[in-house]
Amino acid sequence: MAQIDSLFVTRLYRARLSELGPAIDATELESSCYSIAEDDEAGQQWCEENAYPGYTSYASLSDLPWRFPVFADLKSALDAHVAAFAADLEFDLGEGRLELEDIWINILPEGGTHASHIHPHSVISGTTYVAMPDGASALKLEDPRSARMMASPPRRKDARKELRTFIYVTPEVGDLLLWESWLRHEVPMNMAEDERVSVSFNYKWV
Repeated sequence: MAQIDSLFVTRLYRARLSELGPAIDATELESSCYSIAEDDEAGQQWCEENAYPGYTSYASLSDLPWRFPVFADLKSALDAHVAAFAADLEFDLGEGRLELEDIWINILPEGGTHASHIHPHSVISGTTYVAMPDGASALKLEDPRSARMMASPPRRKDARKELRTFIYVTPEVGDLLLWESWLRHEVPMNMAEDERVSVSFNYKWV
């Protein structure tokens, strides 16, 4: 009898942020995101110069946990979740550890998108969701083998989840998603009238 194994698995971690680490006040986190966006003139300028829809603090603020207590609590929670994911991935970190490298705010208005990309030089990346109005875009994940499939026919629309070329994950407020940083992903167009707010981050091996 033939045997078929699934090899080279791509893992996606999904949990409620509140499951590990200190409790995060969701209202305080959301209001802090908007307060930072309003005061961050350098970030606003970068978004305008680079035609970035909405607002991101990625290019302007690198020390959110130091500036705001709610982000310090968020970092503590993320540290715990990332440690759990690293254990699941069976990483051999040796004498090293995974450390928060970047953390930034994303505010995506109606019609805004974030094109397909990866996070080079990092190990684990992820996002926690602060505001997800009805109709807000999901996270789109791409099979990392896509560039090597060459003449492969497309998958059936009802293909098993692990065989699909793209996976769409629709998070809820308070959800946390983690993936390995080489996994290509994008945020399709936000079809909601209200803004989609999230906080993204990278962890490096040190």
